[in-house]
Amino acid sequence: MEVILNNTRYYSPLDQLICSVDDSKVFDKLDLFIKKNKGKHIVCFISYELKNHIEKLESSNLDEIHFPLLFCFVPGKIQVNYDFPKTKEENQHIHFHARESKPSYIDTINQIKNHIQKGDFYETNYCYEWWTECLNFKSKTIYNKLISITEPPYCVYADLENHQILCASPELFIKKKGNKLISKPIKGTQKRSTNNLEDEALIQALKNNPKERAENIMIVDLVRNDFSKICLPESVNVEELCKVYTFKNIHQMISTVSCEVSDSISLSSILKATFPMGSMTGAPKIEVLKTMEKLEKTKRGLYSGSIGVIQPNGDFDFNVIIRTLLYNKRNNILSFHVGGAITNESDPEKEYEETLVKAQALFDACN
Repeated sequence: MEVILNNTRYYSPLDQLICSVDDSKVFDKLDLFIKKNKGKHIVCFISYELKNHIEKLESSNLDEIHFPLLFCFVPGKIQVNYDFPKTKEENQHIHFHARESKPSYIDTINQIKNHIQKGDFYETNYCYEWWTECLNFKSKTIYNKLISITEPPYCVYADLENHQILCASPELFIKKKGNKLISKPIKGTQKRSTNNLEDEALIQALKNNPKERAENIMIVDLVRNDFSKICLPESVNVEELCKVYTFKNIHQMISTVSCEVSDSISLSSILKATFPMGSMTGAPKIEVLKTMEKLEKTKRGLYSGSIGVIQPNGDFDFNVIIRTLLYNKRNNILSFHVGGAITNESDPEKEYEETLVKAQALFDACN
């Protein structure tokens, strides 16, 4: 078992915690595990279904990846400045199938807009799955391609007992440094162009797009509200609002929100206040969580969850699991989800095209 986060390799586990999706004591077990291993590195995988243990929610949709609710381990060995091995295997040509057709997707977006117009909520994130059965999955070859295509700030390769995870996420969920918490929600996506003038025009179009800005600002407000539940008085701060960042394959609109917390705050308390992250839910959060469970065709599982490392001093850094391939070694199912923010201004056709822009790097890595 090994996990590589950016250029650090964690392996040879000394201790681990696995919680199933119906484990009602997950937060107690997490706090106890962290306390037991204080002063050590702890690698954590948090499933989106943790939401069901924060709010009174249920999930009954299809799930063929079957990742645990929570998986944490203490590595016995850590290798920094690790160079991921280059492979000489031939490329695989993997064909994915969408769990939802384009007409069905468009119909669902129109249903969501009806909810918005009735006042049930004002923004949500709707996701759907692409999947295939894949024998002899060449995970290292595909991971190298995926990272080369995207060059993300939060890349993860995990080879676990029953799963492999290839993550090329551009998004930070939450980071703790001393008494400071930082979140960098993404809302707003634009394709790139190989022509410099066209690419700059695409940046400006995203930066000045009123719909994308409105989506981003709504989620910033949600993050501010989440932070207000646990922060020290008057410490919530929006450090950046709607700034466009350029990645190798895509442009993204990102904001930065921070706050100060007490020395004694636990990871469980932070997760209960902030998880799932606003960029993957919408607002008001509980109402959209309930509605998306009814409208989405599959469980998100690890997608929309988080992977991160708790440092020996208690600091941590957790990503948002998007742009991620998930593989179940037992049933050979390979899958990924894509999604996007839906508001009353959403054009269903354009929303569908945006999901394909987000999926393109994953398609390319698998071919």
